Amino acid sequence: MPVEWIDHLAITVSDMDATLDFYKRVLDATTHYEEEFRKGEIPVVILQVGASRVSVHIASSPALPHARTPQPGSADICFRWAGGVASAQARLREQDVEIVEGPVPRPAANGEIGQSVYFRDPDGNLLEFLATE
Repeated sequence: MPVEWIDHLAITVSDMDATLDFYKRVLDATTHYEEEFRKGEIPVVILQVGASRVSVHIASSPALPHARTPQPGSADICFRWAGGVASAQARLREQDVEIVEGPVPRPAANGEIGQSVYFRDPDGNLLEFLATE
């Protein structure tokens, strides 16, 4: 099969600044092309979250091409957490982020069963930290 993995995914947001602040603060994300976005040279900012990339599109001017009906708050993203679920919970508490569910058992992409905690970003996207330790 020629497909190797998902290179990146895209989310549509209502407030770029609030989104970037949240992902940097809570997920230790760094940005790519933020300066170019702010200058109006490109329509997206790329978040680097661990080994994954998330392309952030603003709802008022979505990049083209884009999903047929891009909507803030419609994503559901699971991030693997390097450590036990207790440390994921602690991280969210430290950042004053409400846990909406968990810890609960969930299967990981590699077939292992881990523990997940769920929370939301500023647009209401459902985010998950999945720990298999």
